[in-house]
Amino acid sequence: MTMPGDPSQNQPNPDAPAGGPAPYGPPPSEPAPYGPPPTAQFPAVAPPRKRPAWLVPTAIGVGALVLLCCGIGAVGAVFSDPKPASVSASEPPAVAAPTTAPAAPAPATTAPATTAPATTAPAPAKPKTFGIGDKVRGGDFEYTVNSVKCGISQVGTSFLNTKAQGTFCRVNVTAKNVTKSAHTFHADSILTAQDASGREYSPDGEAGMYGNEDAKGFLDEINPGNSVRANVYFDVPKGTKLKTITFDAGLLTLAEDAVVTL
Repeated sequence: MTMPGDPSQNQPNPDAPAGGPAPYGPPPSEPAPYGPPPTAQFPAVAPPRKRPAWLVPTAIGVGALVLLCCGIGAVGAVFSDPKPASVSASEPPAVAAPTTAPAAPAPATTAPATTAPATTAPAPAKPKTFGIGDKVRGGDFEYTVNSVKCGISQVGTSFLNTKAQGTFCRVNVTAKNVTKSAHTFHADSILTAQDASGREYSPDGEAGMYGNEDAKGFLDEINPGNSVRANVYFDVPKGTKLKTITFDAGLLTLAEDAVVTL
């Protein structure tokens, strides 16, 4: 800051050019900032190359051909028969050759199968049959048929006898008590005879009275272990052959009847 009356105030600038404008005069004139811009200079552009006239039609034709082929293939795949075409009868089907030789079968090492024996159900046991001379159990007694004779017309003596209506068959039997107590043996109520046609005959009690000594077989009381041998007579039609003799086991025992086949 200079004081008034400073001699340095209002002194000319020694660096200013001679004859120039005053230091505080208007600025020199400059060109307007918004005038027309200068014309830009661009490099020259080469003209575009022309495509051959046949290129576009050819590309269109190739594309149409590709689309046509794809469409025909798709339609054929949809409507084609899934079954393979049958082989002509005159031409044998081709057989593919094996690629590798078949492996040799390994030798069998298993043991030979053994057949199990047939397990058939056992046949039901047939009832045992007894014949003349066999001992058979019937109730409290063990019986034995010793002999059989038919064709007898009269039993007894010349003074005391009985005659058959047809003919007598004499059956000689032995009855043995096999229990631990005494039992009564009465042939008329124990024995019956059957022929081949199934007819059953009962003993003739009167013939039994005349045909046995001491009336054996008629209400005999037999102790355990003892036995009685007696003749039992059956009055049958002439020509009849007896087939079986049945010994009744009795009503008071659970034993089955004994049957002897003649």
